[in-house]
Amino acid sequence: MSRQAAVHRPPRGHWLVLLLVLLVVAVALVFEGWTTHQVDAARTKPPCTKPIPREADDGKPILRFGPRKVATAAMPPRTVALTFDGGPDPVWTPRLLDLLRRHHARATFFVYGKDAARHPDLMRRIVREGHEIGSYTYSGGDLGVASPLRARLELSLTQTAFAGAAGVSTTLLRLPHTTAADTLCGPEWTAARRAAAQGYLVVASDHKDRKPRRGLVSQHSQTDLGYREAEDLLKDGGVKWFTTVSGGLGSASFVDKAPVAREIKGEGLIWTQQLGRAFLTVMVWTLTLAGVLGVLRMLLFMLFARLHVRRLRRYRPGAPRLREVRDPVTVLVPAYNEEAGIASTVYSLLASTHPHFQIIVIDDGSTDATADIAEDIDDPRVTVIRQPNGGKPSALNTGLAYARHDIIVMVDADTIFEPEALARLVQPLAHPAVGAVSGNTKVGNRRRLLGKWQHLEYVLGFNLDRRMFEVLECMPTVPGAIGAFRRDALMGVGGVSDETLAEDTDLTMALWRAGWRVVYEESAVAWTEVPVTVRQLWRQRYRWCYGTLQSMWKHRRAAVEVGPAGRFGRRVLLYVTLFQIILPLCAPVVDMFALFGLLFRDPVEAALVWLGFLSVQLITAAYALRLDRERLRVLWVLPLQQFVYRQLMYLVVIHSVITALLGTRLKWHSMQRTGTADPYLVEAPPEEERRSLQGSRP
Repeated sequence: MSRQAAVHRPPRGHWLVLLLVLLVVAVALVFEGWTTHQVDAARTKPPCTKPIPREADDGKPILRFGPRKVATAAMPPRTVALTFDGGPDPVWTPRLLDLLRRHHARATFFVYGKDAARHPDLMRRIVREGHEIGSYTYSGGDLGVASPLRARLELSLTQTAFAGAAGVSTTLLRLPHTTAADTLCGPEWTAARRAAAQGYLVVASDHKDRKPRRGLVSQHSQTDLGYREAEDLLKDGGVKWFTTVSGGLGSASFVDKAPVAREIKGEGLIWTQQLGRAFLTVMVWTLTLAGVLGVLRMLLFMLFARLHVRRLRRYRPGAPRLREVRDPVTVLVPAYNEEAGIASTVYSLLASTHPHFQIIVIDDGSTDATADIAEDIDDPRVTVIRQPNGGKPSALNTGLAYARHDIIVMVDADTIFEPEALARLVQPLAHPAVGAVSGNTKVGNRRRLLGKWQHLEYVLGFNLDRRMFEVLECMPTVPGAIGAFRRDALMGVGGVSDETLAEDTDLTMALWRAGWRVVYEESAVAWTEVPVTVRQLWRQRYRWCYGTLQSMWKHRRAAVEVGPAGRFGRRVLLYVTLFQIILPLCAPVVDMFALFGLLFRDPVEAALVWLGFLSVQLITAAYALRLDRERLRVLWVLPLQQFVYRQLMYLVVIHSVITALLGTRLKWHSMQRTGTADPYLVEAPPEEERRSLQGSRP
């Protein structure tokens, strides 16, 4: 694929979709938090500091607020206004309705707006069977301590929910956390006056010790206790009439038909609430899945890294092993505008301890001095081939045509080989079933923060992945920076394909499906240059991720094949799907929940959960650094990585997945080189590592 080829640009509109999804997540979280009083809470009723006015403190439970004074009312003798608070509840509301029907009684149900929207069928049954509905606010918020916004929404949303659920509106109100009228003290009295100014009739209850024969507004919860209290009261033979509040007062019903516009709005609220709850349920499961996958991945890293170490110990000096591979090697170095680092790459290869090798630099139509610099290297082992720009796969295939040896090593033109790397890289090819070998890639330009983050990613992610893949025999990628191949294996799969943007992953999967094994040689170390700007990093990882998706789709049939190819396909496709696609896609939900918990729930709890995950990562990273013989002091950047770098990586995955689903073809994104992959520029390498690098510089 030509780097210059004209292709469709990746779509931009899906970023708006992503922002819209995140906005919906945020709104759903905040609304659910508001409903459960985690946001703008108003749950605790303060102790009374000021009694209700004297003219209202006559024991009567019904309050009418006039411009200047308050009028009270009570039930007539032997008349009981049955009232039930809460719900509607799918368990107890039907039982209460059945009880009332058996006794030919009517009642007033003061219900929550949120539960009315959740159970519209129960609301319609209450109205259909002749009972009365009153407001118990939307979420049970204490209007005395609620903010002005919450106080307004608690009442208005309830009316909207009633209209959508049953097509009615009501002017009856019972303030949550109150019983008799004298409990409307302090700020509750102010809240009651505000509600009355909006047209509500405030209904309290009579004291518990009042006799039903004297007339009573009874208050019961929609629970087992409330059911038993109501059942006992309905058996009282001294009561003439069990009725609603309006029936006891002898007035018209306080429940009217809602306007059509409010009904439509109410139906929208019901759908929104139902979708929101379903969405939050999915989010909770997503959060759980992300947490399980994250911890599982860390545990798998630790387990398989340990198994890999034990396997390596079997091949220490003195242990039986296969023959030493000293066969001649052809090294292919595809290069496009690599003038900054091509000389260092070639000189590091020339310093290799392997006895016989040929280096072919394929200049892929560079517009800088790459080819000239390579040709100026005066060594007979170096051959420079110039070709028009055709892309990396084309350059590699051109190099294959000029290769003189049966072992092929592919090297990126920004990579520095350690002196022993080439010799160690080809040793696993002593086994006749091995068709390719992945080396150990390290970050050379890690002095800046972005480089340190990528250094951790290479050690914690890529190299631990390779150890695990080695144990499970499902290595999905031989990196372009350092990889060895049998020439006949390459030719058997048709060379390097240009059908995907991740030609190395595509090639590796093709080798597995052709029956070859692919292994990892950790002692073959090469230092590569990573992007130094966020823009370059984004473009590189976008290409990698998109190319990996292309390769997975191209080789998807491996999952149902038999033999080693099938085992590889099922293992690697499952792992990549779970941990490199699904887990990053879940990451925004995890971050939203974490932010929500920090802002509106218990910040200590949120911090402890975050620290727990971070501790697991730190332990795993420390183990990975020890295995790669790297210094542990770089761990200080890991917490910072969670706030910036991780978000960047999962946005890359989201972008790539959406682009793949839309079927857009991307172009090759080349990276501007700076020539800073020299291992001598790595910050303070260990002494033994420094000795191992002797001879790598010209």
